[in-house]
Amino acid sequence: MADRSVLRFSTAGSVDDGKSTLIGRLLFDAKSILEDQLSNLARVTARRGGVGGNTDSDMELDLALLTDGLIAEREQGITIDVAYRYFSTPERKFIIADTPGHEQYTRNMVTGASTADLTIILVDAKKGLSTQSLRHALVASLLGIRHIVVAINKMDLVDWSLERFSEIRGHLEALRGRLQLPELHVLPLSALLGDMVVSRGAHLDWYKGPTLLEILEAAGLDGDDGEALRFPVQLVSRPGIPGAYARGYMGRIEAGKVARGDRVVVEPGGLVTRVRDILTFEGSLTDASAPQSVTLILEDELDVSRGDLIAHEHARQRVAHQCTAMVCWMDREALDPNRKYLLQQNSRVAKVRVSSIDYVLDIASLAPEGRSTTLQMNDIGQVVLQSREALLLDDYASHRGTGGFILIDETNNHTVAAGMVVSRDPEHVA
Repeated sequence: MADRSVLRFSTAGSVDDGKSTLIGRLLFDAKSILEDQLSNLARVTARRGGVGGNTDSDMELDLALLTDGLIAEREQGITIDVAYRYFSTPERKFIIADTPGHEQYTRNMVTGASTADLTIILVDAKKGLSTQSLRHALVASLLGIRHIVVAINKMDLVDWSLERFSEIRGHLEALRGRLQLPELHVLPLSALLGDMVVSRGAHLDWYKGPTLLEILEAAGLDGDDGEALRFPVQLVSRPGIPGAYARGYMGRIEAGKVARGDRVVVEPGGLVTRVRDILTFEGSLTDASAPQSVTLILEDELDVSRGDLIAHEHARQRVAHQCTAMVCWMDREALDPNRKYLLQQNSRVAKVRVSSIDYVLDIASLAPEGRSTTLQMNDIGQVVLQSREALLLDDYASHRGTGGFILIDETNNHTVAAGMVVSRDPEHVA
């Protein structure tokens, strides 16, 4: 079973909304910064013109420097690449992905958020909602992140105004339906001064909801216990040891459970057999579940290869040659409908072409703009993909692990898009 005490979350928002400062505040107030890190932070702050030199006074520290590690990030005062940080409280452990806010680095934000259970979207209380804030909220929704926290930051710059907070929250509630956000927390805070981050502070007594850390500690994780088995084969092992099994199929369980004796089907061939054994480095198991990495031993000698998928016979995955998907285009070179791209989903790779672009989303209004002939960098649109090879894809809403994919330019091996399957065309099921 997954360690349900570990929460993965990402930060998102526009430039200068305070994402890196917020993470620095979380780490500082949660006592998760080592003494040598504090000393170095004070020295760097002093060189940049701050007071520095006194780690007892967090007001003198530039907490954003804890995550902005690249030289270019510190020079420009922006986050460029995804920075991962780890901390824990008595309640649970956390893995943080601090993602960029600049539109140019939206693809980095997609990468950081793709494995998150929760996303914090920061909004500058003075500036209000920006187009990039909406883009990040939309991407988080498309990625299937069910827990969205919108932190109205820099409340100190608007005199801790309840009216300003209510105005921005009202705009968010109006957009919630179009963004399809199942769970939305909106709270005021000041990452710089610390109010409502870890402690409640002294300036937001009109807000009666939980602090940010309390939300993070209480957030539930969506388990895969009730989902159908999805086991992409990553490697076929042949131990060559006398008396050992002839073949094992190694991989990670993306969804559901598997047990000895289960009737399973291997796609795309549709071959049916039973699970004879489940192996790990620690030994044999009677059952296993997502996201464990295991080796499955099947009762029959079947032709199973890397990229095939093992599922329960009663909940098999449909094999299709066409699907409709939402994609976020991440390459500087625009989508070319006349070219073929490589679609990679887990360990399976297939050549596909974009047969049509149904629409491109207007980020400001969240409304479809109508049919288009291409997608530019950072565009989000719905497309139809076709392939002569079998596509082993689920609807993303049902199976996040097997409903997502990336598109690759086969000429230079660049990842050009991230995609989420909306539906598979039943007329093209093999």
